[in-house]
Amino acid sequence: MESLPSEGHAEVRIVAATPEVARRVAEVLRRCFASTEQRSYPAGRAEGTRLHLTVDTSHTAEPARSWLSTSTPTEQAQTHADEV
Repeated sequence: MESLPSEGHAEVRIVAATPEVARRVAEVLRRCFASTEQRSYPAGRAEGTRLHLTVDTSHTAEPARSWLSTSTPTEQAQTHADEV
């Protein structure tokens, strides 16, 4: 069983068809949150990339701060087929 990230942190996994697309998404997240260095893995398909990074939600830039304060959790938490 995988351990949870520490308080105020979130583990983010990005799966994309190309490394460039995954890096662009990671860059947007880094502009909103302090984060660790990304880790890159093959996506497990013929091609594709999977990036992992940890973001610190307690140190946010203005766009993320505004979104976090106004967002509410949905009652229907959906998982993907490959999620545990």
